[in-house]
Amino acid sequence: MLSIERHEKILNELDKRSTVKVTYLSEMLQVTEKTIRIDLETLENQGHLKRIHGGATLPKEGEQLLPIKKRQMEHGDVKHAIAVEALQHIQKNDTILIDGGSTTEAFAELLGEVPVTVITNDIKVAYKLLPKEKVHLMMAGGTRIGTSGALFGAESSKMLKTIRVNKIFFGTTGISIENGLTVFNGIHADWKKEAMQCSNEIFLLADSSKFQKDALIQFAVLEDINTIITDSALSEQLAEGITRRGVQVIKSSAETTSS
Repeated sequence: MLSIERHEKILNELDKRSTVKVTYLSEMLQVTEKTIRIDLETLENQGHLKRIHGGATLPKEGEQLLPIKKRQMEHGDVKHAIAVEALQHIQKNDTILIDGGSTTEAFAELLGEVPVTVITNDIKVAYKLLPKEKVHLMMAGGTRIGTSGALFGAESSKMLKTIRVNKIFFGTTGISIENGLTVFNGIHADWKKEAMQCSNEIFLLADSSKFQKDALIQFAVLEDINTIITDSALSEQLAEGITRRGVQVIKSSAETTSS
């Protein structure tokens, strides 16, 4: 097993348990405890965990991207504001691709005023769109990985190779000027790479808490994106740095409160 595969599995366990033991990881991954300790040291240097006696735990509050589920539940008003701004970029009869994630779910919930075709591989996004008569919904099939609502596999990849959409709206776990867009799961990264190839315009929906943070696996560089829609808390300095890479940065003007 490659080290990047072990790192992915270690962080997946940490995401579920908050604390992991060296002995448990060694048995689960069928490698020596020495190898696990080296892996934990590497991941600590990357800021993904904090080593403790006999294992590892999550970093201090505010420093980490894990646990994913907790982060998805935060900043609800901010995500709604981003979704409101994203809606301004939808035109009648657009064909759009929507990736999974809490911000894209908020965006999907607002659709339905004008006729559009939506393609998604995410069950939760599809559920938001089910009652909307003006939305022509197409699902990319596959198998659910973990507890997310996203479907992956040969069916999903095959669809991506045969479609073309006007716009894609997607999310990311981390985004930084240096390392681009990153996630923790290799399957998610591969799907996002393929999905971006299908679209004429690429929109990233990401709240400001994700900026200048890196997950494990890069799936795009900033220059791959046309437009980033975020919230007003993103610093002007950082926004200008991204703009210099040729990416449009739009800050939602909607009023938000902390959540």
